[in-house]
Amino acid sequence: MSIPQAFIQELLNRVDIVDVVGRYVQLKKGGANFMGLCPFHGEKSPSFSVSPAKQFYHCFGCGVNGNAIGFLMEHAGMGFVEAVSDLAQQVGLNVPQDDTSPQDRERAVQLRRQQASLSDVLEKAVQAYVQHLRASPRAIAYLKGRGLSGQIAKTFGLGFSPEGWRTLANTFPDYSDEQLVTSGLVIAHEDDAQSAVPASERRRYDRFRDRIMFPIRNVKGECIGFGGRVLDKGEPKYLNSPETPVFSKGRELYGLFEARTDIRVKGYALVTEGYMDVVALAQLGFGNAVATLGTACTPEHVHKLFRFTDAIVFSFDGDAAGRRAARKALDAALPLANDTRSVKFLFLPAEHDPDSFIRANGTEAFAQCVKDAEPLSRFLLDAASADCDLSTAEGRARMAAQARPLWNALPDGALKRQLLSELAKLADLDAQDLHDLWHPRAAPSRNGPPPRSNARLDTREPRQPAHETRPLRVSGRRKGLASRADRALGLLLVNPSAWDLLSHEDHAMLTELPEPHGPLFAWLDAQRLEYGPQAWAALREGLREHPQEAFALAQADFASDPNRDETEPEELHDVMSRLRLDAWRKQSTALAAQAAHDPQALARLKALNERIKNHPPQGRQV
Repeated sequence: MSIPQAFIQELLNRVDIVDVVGRYVQLKKGGANFMGLCPFHGEKSPSFSVSPAKQFYHCFGCGVNGNAIGFLMEHAGMGFVEAVSDLAQQVGLNVPQDDTSPQDRERAVQLRRQQASLSDVLEKAVQAYVQHLRASPRAIAYLKGRGLSGQIAKTFGLGFSPEGWRTLANTFPDYSDEQLVTSGLVIAHEDDAQSAVPASERRRYDRFRDRIMFPIRNVKGECIGFGGRVLDKGEPKYLNSPETPVFSKGRELYGLFEARTDIRVKGYALVTEGYMDVVALAQLGFGNAVATLGTACTPEHVHKLFRFTDAIVFSFDGDAAGRRAARKALDAALPLANDTRSVKFLFLPAEHDPDSFIRANGTEAFAQCVKDAEPLSRFLLDAASADCDLSTAEGRARMAAQARPLWNALPDGALKRQLLSELAKLADLDAQDLHDLWHPRAAPSRNGPPPRSNARLDTREPRQPAHETRPLRVSGRRKGLASRADRALGLLLVNPSAWDLLSHEDHAMLTELPEPHGPLFAWLDAQRLEYGPQAWAALREGLREHPQEAFALAQADFASDPNRDETEPEELHDVMSRLRLDAWRKQSTALAAQAAHDPQALARLKALNERIKNHPPQGRQV
């Protein structure tokens, strides 16, 4: 879906980034800005600044920065459209969808309303289950027996569903409400559901009974479903919410909301097999753990994790079931395993899960296991060679056949080409021969030699979508001294309200500067006229795809450098004073050439020289 830039700018003008960031980070007023602990790296003293004037965030520690949209994409792992839609909903705007029909737009609005309503119902159930846990010595004893503290239970919102068949009727007075069924909390008797029996008279009962309850949250922190574990013996051991309008097992990961910061701090995501693994690992110092929800790992799971990190470690039991699960994870990860990402597979001894391994061997031993985990390349070779006798031609041929779909699934790059050579060695073939075997050349032509194969590896860079899932950033600071025009542009971009403090003469002077400055100042002036006062966050979105976008961002990045000594008003005053002198001196030189034969030019020259004399620059020399 293509979203007009004008809408994005309007959205960022309405949104308050302090409120957006404040949903995830505890902020305190510090001068003109708000400060808090950076959610993108571990720190003990606040270095994360949120500017209500610029509508921008910046960390003095790790250097991350961006606007409200960028924050949701970076911290909450949302895609661009998802982040825009989330912010639009907060301020009551409808995202333009010109490429969809009115019927589709109406259905989308109804779905969003239903999802918001279901999340409210589920959140109410979370609170009820937490209260039941506090009142159940048996459930508390079970969690303590598993080594869990009250604090970790609170962090993950753990609860308890009592044994009764209709316990939720005490939380939801209207137990016949269809939302209880739609949310997966209540089961309606199938015979009644398919008959004409009124909803109020249908037989219903709670889906979760006598279970420890694990709320499942999306990346925004909203409860979308539950996992329930029996306390004693019983089947199934784990019971998940069914598929609902807000919950899909193939897309969600348990613990991801709680693990986001730790994933960034530790530099990798640890994917485990169960809810209890995630909670126990968090208590033992591995808060970067997540789990699939009773289903095999999917490409959507992997894609979601790669929004938060470039490294994933899958942890499985070393038995046959664990190997099968790892193979499915390999299939899901291969299409996304480019040269800048790391995927590893950790196989623990059959008698251990991560929790028991750490308790038996310590955190350092587990951390070393993670470090030594099997890389994707080696696991791919093992998977291709499974059940193949490589000492025989038949076994090597089978290995090549099994390797082909795995290798083809990889994106082109150095890893894929290296693996072609590795697989060719195992098959006792030349790499090009193996490639040609997998991608046969066209049949020879009667009129000449066979055409060159079109199946060679494509080395072109893939085209990026119009809106990538990461906001554009400027890496590093400019080298060398900034020109006066550079500094003025950067200062006016990050503090656009200062444009109105300049005179019309200043506006004309700036917009008449040569490229790239003049066109950018003219663009800034047009933005001011068309949209009125805007924060830098909104202007930054308006710059997307502008011919001078990269140059403008470099100047804004430099002007935002927290290490500079100058304050913005003083520096802008200084640089504008010197730019005026530059312009006047240039005019003076031109008038001097005319003054000898033009009395009017002579009079203007005298007035201009007097102006230059009476308006010396302020501050340090530039």
